[in-house]
Amino acid sequence: MILLGVNIDHAATLRQARYRSAGATHGGAIEPDPVELAFRCEKAGADGITVHLREDRRHIQDEDVLRLGRSKTTRLNLEMACTPAMTEFALKLKPHSVCLVPESREEITTEGGLDVVKHRDKVARVTDAMNAAGIKTSLFIDPDPAQIEMSARLTAPWVELHTGAYANAYYAAGRAAEFARLVAGARLAHVAGLVVNAGHGINYVNIAEVRTIPHLHELNIGHSIISRALSTGLDEAVRTMKALMNP
Repeated sequence: MILLGVNIDHAATLRQARYRSAGATHGGAIEPDPVELAFRCEKAGADGITVHLREDRRHIQDEDVLRLGRSKTTRLNLEMACTPAMTEFALKLKPHSVCLVPESREEITTEGGLDVVKHRDKVARVTDAMNAAGIKTSLFIDPDPAQIEMSARLTAPWVELHTGAYANAYYAAGRAAEFARLVAGARLAHVAGLVVNAGHGINYVNIAEVRTIPHLHELNIGHSIISRALSTGLDEAVRTMKALMNP
C-alpha cells in the first residue's frame, strides 16, 4: 500500500489572494481554511498532510502549521528550508516528519531537488537536530546516484525523489529516460537503506506509471488534487487518487 500525503499549500494560496491583509488565517469571512481542508483530506483517505512554510510566507502561514501541529490526528509533514529559523520552528512544533527542500523567492513552486552534496554541512546540521528530536527527516532530491549516496551518509531515514523532470517530460521524448532515472534512483536508495518517497507534478494521468516505481512508501501530491477538487469536490479527488495509487 502506497501512502498518500496531500499538500494543501495551494488552498492557502487561494486564501492569501483575497485575505493576505486580513490579520487572521481563519474565521469570519476568511476562506478557504487549509486546516479544515486538511481534516477533510484525511477523512477521505489521505494518510498525511504536507505543508511548506516558506520564508516569504506566500501561502501557508505559521498559524496554519501550529493549528495542524496541535491536532492529535494529523500526521504532519513540514517542508522547510535548511535555515536556523526553520530548524528552531520545527523543533518546537515537533511534526511527524520534515522534508528538507531548496527554496528560492523567484520560483513559483519548488523546482528541482536539494543539492545535498553541495550543501552537505548545512543539511547535516538540520538532519542531526531532527534525528536527536525523534523527527523523521526526508531529503527532497533528484534521482541522481551522488545525491542518494550522500543522503544515506547523512543518516536521513527518508528521501523524496523529485518527479518534476519526469512529469514535465511526460508528453515529450525524454519521458522514458526520466522514468528510468526514477526507477534506478529508487532501487539505489532502497539498497542504501533509505525509505523511498516521491513527489512533484504527479497527477491523475501519470500516476499509472509513477505507482510502478519500486519500493515506494509515500507520494506527496498537491496541485493536481486541489485542481480536481474544484470540479469534483475534495473528497472525491482524494479517494480517486488513492485508488489510482493502489488499484
